[in-house]
Amino acid sequence: MADLLDVLSDVARQAAAKSSMPEWMDPMLAKLTHEHFSSEDWIYERKLDGERVIAYVDSGGDARLMSRNEKDISENYPEVVRALEAHAPAGCILDGEVVAFNSQGVSDFQRLQGRMQSGGEADDDLRIYYYLFDCMYVDGHDVTGCAQHERKMLLRAAVDWKEPLRFTPHRNTEGETYFEEACRKGWEGLIAKRADAPYVHSRSKKWLKFKCENRQELIICGWTDPKGSRIGFGALLLGYYSDGDLVYAGEVGTGFDDETLRNLHGRLERIERDSSPFDRGDVPTKGVHFATPKLVGEVAFTEWTRDGRLRHPRFKGLRRDKSARDVRREG
Repeated sequence: MADLLDVLSDVARQAAAKSSMPEWMDPMLAKLTHEHFSSEDWIYERKLDGERVIAYVDSGGDARLMSRNEKDISENYPEVVRALEAHAPAGCILDGEVVAFNSQGVSDFQRLQGRMQSGGEADDDLRIYYYLFDCMYVDGHDVTGCAQHERKMLLRAAVDWKEPLRFTPHRNTEGETYFEEACRKGWEGLIAKRADAPYVHSRSKKWLKFKCENRQELIICGWTDPKGSRIGFGALLLGYYSDGDLVYAGEVGTGFDDETLRNLHGRLERIERDSSPFDRGDVPTKGVHFATPKLVGEVAFTEWTRDGRLRHPRFKGLRRDKSARDVRREG
């Protein structure tokens, strides 16, 4: 195989650092912004509603998939592992998102929940895809010091693009127009990336989230009793950390099917506690069961109210790729 680094400019090749392949590299994370813009210095990608997955293909060609908090999730997406072993270069670290689409062609995080909870190809009818958008290590070199647009060019050249592996396309300059299109199509939003930026192993203003709807990861801290024919629970009590305090953010009672109500209730019962874990907020007490703040869920909502509650929240699914202690309010 030809030297993959040949696709890079002279400046980028100098920025690529020859090194042994690391066991772990922290992923780069985007910051939320409400200021949408267009610029020739930025590229714009579709924000996919799936699970962030870092792929490691060792020197022997064996692949493993890792969540952003260092959990091996290879068993959940075996078809992706097989595809990487067949079509990605040995000795690489790639960054992307595993997604499934609904009938309208929109990526849907809820459709992944069965895979994320049970592992394996549990639903033979569920087609998943691994959208790759960056690379951190390839051909014996750490390439995180190379510019964003150079890394994407390298990624395109490095992989043999066969399903379920997909290259994440981007647009140049047209950030506002693309964002309007994304919202019309029902997408979650866009990720804006500074074209000349290196890959950093932290949250950075060089990657920005343009969201069509508000999304927030929140800690599940308890539940209310169900009413009528409802099974499991009525609503979940949610919170986030601020200056070391666990702050009450309100309840979410929609977005659940019966299987989720039943399974999540069983998990919560195993971590039930007698006292409230909250440090701040007007927390309800009637018909409430409190839980040790361990589980993290993703919630869509219209806005934050003046008293710091979620307005019109909808539960989207459990997140296994973020520690509860890392959950903070966005925006």
